[in-house]
Amino acid sequence: MKESVYKSYDELPLFLNSELVAKVLGVSPSSGYELMHQPGFPVLYVGSCMVVPKEQFIQWVM
Repeated sequence: MKESVYKSYDELPLFLNSELVAKVLGVSPSSGYELMHQPGFPVLYVGSCMVVPKEQFIQWVM
């Protein structure tokens, strides 16, 4: 397991992409991408891009 580069959720931007989700969770980028495709994961589509709202991500983690 990789160590997260973020020490606090306050440091996160308002929206996370799959790479950032992976960094926060300490997993590989491909695992972050796969996670974003799982039912129940808080994803929004902006055009063809998938993003995760920071507040919903924090709630999902807790």
